[in-house]
Amino acid sequence: MKVRSQQANKVNVITLGCSKNIVDSEVLMGQLRANEFDVTHEAEQSDANIVIINTCGFIDNAKQESIDTILRYADEKVAGKLEKLYVTGCLSQRYKDDLEAEIPQVDAYFGTLELPQLLKTLEADYKHELVGERLLTTPSHYAYFKIAEGCNRPCSFCAIPLMRGKHMDRPIEDLVKEANRLASQGTKELILIAQDLTYYGLQHYGERKLADLLRHLSDVNGIDWIRMQYAYPSQFPLDALDVMNERSNICKYLDMPLQHISDNMLKTMRRGISKRRTIELVDTIRQRVPDIALRTTLIAGHPGENQQDFEELYDFVEETRFDRLGIFNYSHEDNTHSFSLEDSVPAEVKQDRADQIMELQQGISMELNEAKIGQTYKVLFDRKESGYFVGRTEFDSPEVDNEVLVPATADTYVRLGDFAQVEITEASDFDLYGKLV
Repeated sequence: MKVRSQQANKVNVITLGCSKNIVDSEVLMGQLRANEFDVTHEAEQSDANIVIINTCGFIDNAKQESIDTILRYADEKVAGKLEKLYVTGCLSQRYKDDLEAEIPQVDAYFGTLELPQLLKTLEADYKHELVGERLLTTPSHYAYFKIAEGCNRPCSFCAIPLMRGKHMDRPIEDLVKEANRLASQGTKELILIAQDLTYYGLQHYGERKLADLLRHLSDVNGIDWIRMQYAYPSQFPLDALDVMNERSNICKYLDMPLQHISDNMLKTMRRGISKRRTIELVDTIRQRVPDIALRTTLIAGHPGENQQDFEELYDFVEETRFDRLGIFNYSHEDNTHSFSLEDSVPAEVKQDRADQIMELQQGISMELNEAKIGQTYKVLFDRKESGYFVGRTEFDSPEVDNEVLVPATADTYVRLGDFAQVEITEASDFDLYGKLV
């Protein structure tokens, strides 16, 4: 079938999955732009002749979304709406042979570390001098900031090491250079990400260096907030908390996925930490940084989880009162350690347990938010939507946490990407409402 005429060398990049994938797409787009490609990101009405899909292969729902997206664009290619279709990312890394057999309309599949090969296929050069440079897909005032790749942890349920390989640090000097570049372009908030943030330094320096990295990034002129996501509880580097107290631009916020609390499940999940040590760690963090916001994620229905395990988890959430919390249903992933175990918890039980935890957390969040009424917070505004200026405090990450909504009235104006002081006047379970002061 004849392909309709389109602008030469125009690429539409589609990103699925987590913030690590967002960074990978941004790096890809930066390389393409340097090779004089016209690049768009997730353009709904695009005249691009090339589509590149950056896939997620983490759990069943994410894999299905990736497959559905590939099939959608494969149909567009068959219909003559595209010239070339390429797939990269975690799903492609993990299931390349299967995908090539099942969806042959894709011109080529690439793994997570095959950016140079992808560029070569497009007759583009991989420009080493651009390492650390990228085209942001987020609002320019914040950026996800990947400090390492891969993971050495042996968690039983997790397929990330299969898709991302062993942990590899990025040197501090490279990260500082990238932070300076982002700051010069107007970025005010760095959201530090990795598969395992707290492992940082062991591969490159032979010792944990997260605290040192935080100090160096904190010194970058123009960076107002530095936020930590994906911290691992086992052997958590407590000196990072000292930097949080020392430096005003290190957000008093920590995302630390705990996954479970019963010793039975922590052992089965191969988390390398006990219930007692987990509780001690949470207590220590809150003692050393009293006003910190703690976020965690949990798993419902891992093989072997019985009612007693779930009740321990429920009681732990009730007693600990996390500021932010999410929970996933266990996904039985092939080639993981847990795949050798029977997926013993029925799907409806997994969902019921997850629903119970989230209902509990909804009440906790409501109480915590109501306690903020009358207080004033520094808010970074991300967007205007449905008659509100929408922003976040230092205690909230984009997309997943609470937001602060200020009515966009005739006498209220906020420039997006700027900070403002907001007095909280109302609260809901996962949002705050306020007025400028």
